[in-house]
Amino acid sequence: MCGIAGIFHADKSKPVAPDTLVAMAAIQYHRGPDGFGWKAMDGIGFSHARLSIIDLNENRGRQPFVSADGRFMQTTNGELYDYKRIRAELTADGARFQSKSDSEIVQHLYPRLGMDATLPHLRGEFAFAFYDRDDDTLFLVRDRFGIKPLYWTEVGGNVIFGSELKVLFAHPDVPRRFDSQGLYHQLMQTIVPGTTAFEGIHQVKPGHVVTIKRRDGRLQISERRYWDMPFPEDGVHADISDADAIEGVRDKLLEAVALRLEADVPVGCYLSGGIDSCSILGLASAVQQSPVKAFTIGFDSAKYDETPIATEMAESVGADQDVMRLSADHLYDHLEETLWHTERTVYNTLAVAKFLMSRHVRDAKYKVVVTGEGSDELFAGYPAFRNDLFLHGMDHMLAAEREEWKRILHEKNALFKGAMLAENAIDNAALTAKIGFTPACLQPWLGASDFVPGILNKDIAASLAGYDPGAAIAAALDADSLAGRHPLDRAQYVWIKTMLEGQILTWGGDRVDMANSMEARPAFLDHHLAEFAATLPPSVRIRGKTEKWVLREAMKGLLPEVLYKREKFAFMAPPAHTDPKKWEAMQGQARKYLDRDSIADAGLLDADGVDALFALHDRDDTTAATRNNLDAVFNHMLGVQTLHRHFVATDVPAQARAKAAELGWSANG
Repeated sequence: MCGIAGIFHADKSKPVAPDTLVAMAAIQYHRGPDGFGWKAMDGIGFSHARLSIIDLNENRGRQPFVSADGRFMQTTNGELYDYKRIRAELTADGARFQSKSDSEIVQHLYPRLGMDATLPHLRGEFAFAFYDRDDDTLFLVRDRFGIKPLYWTEVGGNVIFGSELKVLFAHPDVPRRFDSQGLYHQLMQTIVPGTTAFEGIHQVKPGHVVTIKRRDGRLQISERRYWDMPFPEDGVHADISDADAIEGVRDKLLEAVALRLEADVPVGCYLSGGIDSCSILGLASAVQQSPVKAFTIGFDSAKYDETPIATEMAESVGADQDVMRLSADHLYDHLEETLWHTERTVYNTLAVAKFLMSRHVRDAKYKVVVTGEGSDELFAGYPAFRNDLFLHGMDHMLAAEREEWKRILHEKNALFKGAMLAENAIDNAALTAKIGFTPACLQPWLGASDFVPGILNKDIAASLAGYDPGAAIAAALDADSLAGRHPLDRAQYVWIKTMLEGQILTWGGDRVDMANSMEARPAFLDHHLAEFAATLPPSVRIRGKTEKWVLREAMKGLLPEVLYKREKFAFMAPPAHTDPKKWEAMQGQARKYLDRDSIADAGLLDADGVDALFALHDRDDTTAATRNNLDAVFNHMLGVQTLHRHFVATDVPAQARAKAAELGWSANG
């Protein structure tokens, strides 16, 4: 994994400033401390901060790559699996490779197949830029689920791109301003797919390629999707036996894990007390000869701590477990630093815990871990999915039965009500029109959005009068990918496009892992496994009261009995209001960022509205679920104020140049 950056001028004769490319690499030094490189030609330039995982030779593996004939230039962040087989086939066809890097295969596939036919061959988590000099065309490509980030903006007719927002902000021409609608969504948690908090800054969407052609001194920009989660269009799933479904999941997951153990450095695993990470550890332990290093986060709240089950799993497979224990009040000490890396707000300090864990992994001399993210998305693990299945996907169920199921679901998930499930059902007209119902996964955050107008700066609130955040999210979802699908498929699809990409893989994944130069590989998000999972009928994903039934059965021989029988438990840090010390720690951050002077300086929030929200929290009649919801909004308010201080009020280009000087990185090498 690495950090990439680039500049594409509309004017081919305008040289790219090497010092700017170097500064853009330097500000993401945390993504690639093992070296850097830059190259420029014909008004286009790339730079790269390298984290060496495969091909550790500093010179041979240095990017950007330029093909031997000078036609192609490429810079890549991520890993491409199965590359050895592809290299062998290409070599037999006459290809000659300059390095052992997995990403170099793109330079040899592209001239044979073109970009459209190359992308299906790429397996893994990746984001890359690829320039074809002959066609004067730049491609920006992101993996199928959005595991690796890639941002871009157009300024003055030129395109600037990079792995992180701060990389774009390091360019002196890129404006650093909040977008009003983006601000709204940061405060309610769920962003509109493809957007950011900042004006004019876009994401390359998961499974998409942005094509930028230079023609007659102008850049022509287009975007297309090359992959999407392939749920059956008619809602009819594979006619498959339970045994074949179980065997298929086991085989494809084992292959995905085995591929992700490929590296020229040691590979460990993240281990919580959930089925997902325990399955990964069990399979990794079966594949590797030596004991697998397993890293576990332990919380000081028994309600949220999963260490006992994780330890039982580690002992059962002979793993070398490393437990990092965190106290609730300690997390807010590192919130500001975490937000500098996430570049978006977080609703729960789990992001901070993950940030501290990646630092712990790095200090243990590990650069790579295999993780369990994606399992709940593929196999319907979250309580919101059961809610949607029972309420919208089982037509034979009587009204009384539905209400009973609804009561059971909310009682079993009372700890997370207001965060994982809404306190009261919410129906958004635009979402219901697009999807057929308002997915339960979005309802808590639509509830949180009710607080947003009251805490926004009055001028910003006035400019957003009548704004419907649910309608904005609905408009960004592809109608063709939803039409005709089973209700459970639709619910999972929406989660994948919103919560997975915008939250779990961002502030719960890449950004807090790469903050400490640590690569995370989510094996469940192997697209071969995902394509198989999409064909499986709902009855093997959720059977009766059991979520992820097919995965449980596939992994039954690996899991301790207590874990095999255990219901889904959402992994999150204790909310601030659940612990007096943590509440005081959060209040300490509020005194720093939510005082009236700070609010006035940023111009984003309304001080009276902020005070009113804290008063609501303190009322005796405020429910625990509402406090969970408010806890998230408090974190979001702290988040937008922190983002403003670090990315708007701070001179980021100067910060990037200073970092380059500190590192000794320069255009001269």
